[in-house]
Amino acid sequence: MTIAVTRRISPRLNECEITHIERAPIDLDTARAQHDAYVHLLADLGCQVIELPEEPDLPDSVFVEDTAFILPEVAVITRPGADSRRPEVETIIPALAPFRPLLHVAPPATVDGGDVLVAGKNIFIGLSTRSNRGAVDQLNSLLDDYGYKAWGVELKDCLHLKTAVTRVDDATLLINPNWVDPSNFPGFDLIEVDASEPFAANCLPVRGKIIYPTTFPATRKRLEEKGFLIAPVDLSELAKAEGAVTCCSLIVEM
Repeated sequence: MTIAVTRRISPRLNECEITHIERAPIDLDTARAQHDAYVHLLADLGCQVIELPEEPDLPDSVFVEDTAFILPEVAVITRPGADSRRPEVETIIPALAPFRPLLHVAPPATVDGGDVLVAGKNIFIGLSTRSNRGAVDQLNSLLDDYGYKAWGVELKDCLHLKTAVTRVDDATLLINPNWVDPSNFPGFDLIEVDASEPFAANCLPVRGKIIYPTTFPATRKRLEEKGFLIAPVDLSELAKAEGAVTCCSLIVEM
């Protein structure tokens, strides 16, 4: 069974944190319609969707990925780098507690789930404006008994590590080499985004399909040429809040 935890959009989404793009007005009705389509797609792919209610006073709370990351053995509750986002953590704990033992990142470490790329027993942590080396050290301590190794990865010109690179399958990563050095990922097959689509490196594998934005057709073609099956979704309005397909759900494999 695959569980997908999502959260409805806050009415204050236009007050979201913005780091690497220019702020543009977000049409809430369009954003909600796109998010609904994303949730329905998860269900159509066979996920049991747990849709949490909106958090009216937490503008970024639709991006549940940043509050935790899920391993087969445990779920790690993060400590987001933006002060405004830290209250989101308390709202996600009850949703994940039934499915995994919980571990917690503690001060002074900060880490957003969007900076966490799990690939087998390797956990790559983007050293961004939101996540620091203290988190790498803590995660190595917290997860050592489970056989995981955390690595800090430098990135540039983007918000999160998973803006620059995401997992396609156990052997394959989708990457923008201008934002993160491919040499950080030895042993993986790397699919580079089309140069005209710098934000195209974010994809979400779910139950044999790749959830992928409709806005990046050239990179989609590269994925399809490698034999990957695409489940398209339009999240263009949420992209104005620096959101992407991994951001809007936490996937728990049971």
